[in-house]
Amino acid sequence: MNWNSPAEFFAMGGNGFFVWGSYIVCALCMGAEPVLAARRRRRALREAADERNRTARAGNQDGHVQDEED
Repeated sequence: MNWNSPAEFFAMGGNGFFVWGSYIVCALCMGAEPVLAARRRRRALREAADERNRTARAGNQDGHVQDEED
């Protein structure tokens, strides 16, 4: 397909709004996914550490010293 000007290219035969809008939405989703995945990972690690600490405190309340091997 040949365009006579950049304006015709960006207009995409009258469908430019939908074409470029779709590209923008796709780019935003692809950019947001790694950020959201990193946040989910940090939260999961923090919750696992909290659970491990809670379990260790509960085990130490009866006077038993909990080792890594227990």
